[in-house]
Amino acid sequence: MGRRRALELYRAPFPLYALQVDPGSGLLIVAGGGGASKTGINNGVHFLQLEQIDGCLSASLLHSHDTETRATMNLALAGDILAAGQDEHCQLLRFQAHQQKGSKAEKAGSKEQGPRPRKGAAPAKKRGAETQREELELKVENLKAVQTDFGLQKDILQKAVCFSPDKTLIATGGTDGHIRVWKVPTLEKVLEFKAHEDEIEDLALGPDGKLVTVGRDRKAFVWQNDQLVTQLHWQENGPSFSDIPYRYRFCRFGQIPDQPAGLRLFTVQIPHKHLQKKRPSCYLTAWDGSTFLPLRTKSCGHEIVSCLNVSESGTFLGLGMITGSVAIYIAFSLQRLYYVRESHSFVVTSVAFLPEKSRGSELLGSHETGLVSVAADSRCQLHLLPSRRSIPVWLVLLLCVGLIFVTILLLQSAFPGFL
Repeated sequence: MGRRRALELYRAPFPLYALQVDPGSGLLIVAGGGGASKTGINNGVHFLQLEQIDGCLSASLLHSHDTETRATMNLALAGDILAAGQDEHCQLLRFQAHQQKGSKAEKAGSKEQGPRPRKGAAPAKKRGAETQREELELKVENLKAVQTDFGLQKDILQKAVCFSPDKTLIATGGTDGHIRVWKVPTLEKVLEFKAHEDEIEDLALGPDGKLVTVGRDRKAFVWQNDQLVTQLHWQENGPSFSDIPYRYRFCRFGQIPDQPAGLRLFTVQIPHKHLQKKRPSCYLTAWDGSTFLPLRTKSCGHEIVSCLNVSESGTFLGLGMITGSVAIYIAFSLQRLYYVRESHSFVVTSVAFLPEKSRGSELLGSHETGLVSVAADSRCQLHLLPSRRSIPVWLVLLLCVGLIFVTILLLQSAFPGFL
């Protein structure tokens, strides 16, 4: 495997912790900040537009939304509504984008905030002062906020948030081990229950209303409302790990390609405690989405996994590591297709696939998929997976003709009267 390099799309003025991709417009939404500490580091949500600049794919800042003293640590997206985890609160944001036609000459002296190229990006080539182009304009508003975590410890925090498939509810989990479900956009609480004895690490809502939760108590549960359906049993069914304890770190539902009603659950297992002498592997596991029995599990290396995501079609898995490395796996076989060691200089905090039918996907050209990653080093990068092309038909025909010709020559030399 040759040395791969990721493409840097954007560099933010603050550490990045959360990422979403709008499937309709292909907008990249990145968020983070320095928190409430008076370090001079801002907090915000940046909306980025993918574009070609001098033949190179880049991202320009379309809109910057100030989040004041709160850094956004996690994001969920449904339509035009963002659910942003900020400290122990969840803030709902609504964004509206529309195309505006105009000439570059008309906008040259405009004071309105528009797309600005990332630092160091080359300017786009000029094609005439009156060239018409469509540009996105964005409006962002705060809808409502609610406290979602009530831990007794000093650092209470919302650690996970996700929308229901019908986009009418959000589920949140944090340091107090409770799951809370809220209506959208009123944030009226409809359900609350104790799910884990320790912090909730991640959660995922399925289309049938089932909720999967994983916690630092080394347990993973499947719930229907507040009723326990089953517990995931991985270490009992997985490889032999001797006496090394593992815990669940992430959980995500993914579609089964070519099966609209099919569903898989994917989880990541990491060592429960950091071991100085040993470097045990982390593991990826695929589960049946209806019976929640393990289908297959494979090692994904010795680097601790820091984030997980599934592509829209359920074909690929994207992983980020605390070392800054990024990888892409085939969801069905859990085979690794792409890997860049220490692509970021700090921990990768979130990854997301570009949608398969959007402006963003059109810009990928011949590449099969694109994975975007953000990290605490303030960088937003794009990882391109080349298409697994089959041999062209003309080449197959040429090889067949050549093979026939060689066979005839061999037969003629062995049997002079063959032809």
